[in-house]
This record gives sequence, C-alpha cells and structure tokens, in this order.
Amino acid sequence: MEFNTKDVERLMKTTVLEKKKQDKLAYINPELGLEAKERGNDPFRAQDWPTAIKEYEEAIKRDPKNPAYNNNLAATLCKIMDFQGAMSACEKALELDPKYVKAIARKGDIEFLRKEYHKALETYQKGLAIEADNKACKDGLAKTMRMVNSATGSGEVDKERAAHGMADPEIQAILRDPMVNQVIQDLSGGDQAAGQRAMQDPGMAAKIQKLIAAGVLQTR
Repeated sequence: MEFNTKDVERLMKTTVLEKKKQDKLAYINPELGLEAKERGNDPFRAQDWPTAIKEYEEAIKRDPKNPAYNNNLAATLCKIMDFQGAMSACEKALELDPKYVKAIARKGDIEFLRKEYHKALETYQKGLAIEADNKACKDGLAKTMRMVNSATGSGEVDKERAAHGMADPEIQAILRDPMVNQVIQDLSGGDQAAGQRAMQDPGMAAKIQKLIAAGVLQTR
C-alpha cells in the first residue's frame, strides 16, 4: 500500500489544528474567566504588571467574548509601554463590541501616548457620540486639544509626532490632494483670500485641521 506524503502531511496538520480548536473551546469557562480577572485586579493595583497581564490573558482564554478583559489587558500593557500590544487588545475588544466606550477611550489614550493626536481626537469624539457624558473621553479630548494648541502656538516641530503623522495612510492621502496643497500654499503666503474662502468648506477645513493635529503642518 502506498501513501501520498503530501496528503498525509496535510491530514496531520488538519488533525492538529482541529485538536487545538477543540481544546480551546473546551477551555472556555466564563466563571473561571471572571475569577482570573479578579485575580488580575489585585496585582494591577499593586503595580505587579507581569502577574496582572498573566491573569488577564487567562481571563481572555476562559471567556474570549468578553470585551472587558481585553480592555483590562490593554490598560496593563500601557503600564509597561507596550503600546502596540495594548492597541491590539483594544481593537479586539472593539471587534467584540464596537460601542464599548471604555475601550474607545482606552484606544484614544494609547493614540495620545503615541503622539497620534489627530487619531486621538477622532477616537474620543467617536466615544462621545455614543456616550455624550463619558468622562474619560471628555477629559481625553480636552487634554489632546491642549497639546495640539500648545504645539501649534510654540511653532516648534515635534519630529516624533510628525513621523507618526507621516506614517498614517490617511495623512499621506491628504498630502497628495492637489487642492489641499493649493490651500496650504495660499494660506502660507500666496493668495490669502483664496485660502480663507477654501477653509469655509467644512471638508477642506477638516483636512487642514487634521494635518495640524498630526504635526505635519505648522501654523504661525
């Protein structure tokens, strides 16, 4: 009897993957997930970040459909400056519940810490559109606006902030827009009246403000 090696390998891989899937499903237990989350809260308060991370990750494994546990994990990862991991945890929480304002506010906080102020402004505003009195989003929006206004008033270029802005595909697309470039040229000493007229268009004004918030356009 002959066997096709590739078919055998494929069958073995499929079997292993199916076993992992079944093991993962069998591991789910929301009650134990809650216990793990509670166990994580004490070390979080004690600033024992590795233990808190371990317990919150366990909570996620036990109850992967609970967005709160991903948000808890994101908060802890921020404490060790793992902003990429924290963002991934936030995004997972929002996949589970797009209107979970706590995770939206956390996402804004991460963007703020990464100096992605243009993103943070939008994120906090999104949270406030869902929950108008949310304190975390209101405070986040206010502190972000202060940072943008302070940086704009100083006239100094924050290279780190500008680099984050230039890496954003949306910012890149705005900068490629010839109409936007014309308005920037007009406002920078060209036809000031034409630039001001263009800024009366809400869409154009929003693009210019986004460039300013991203730190890639300086005003004097």
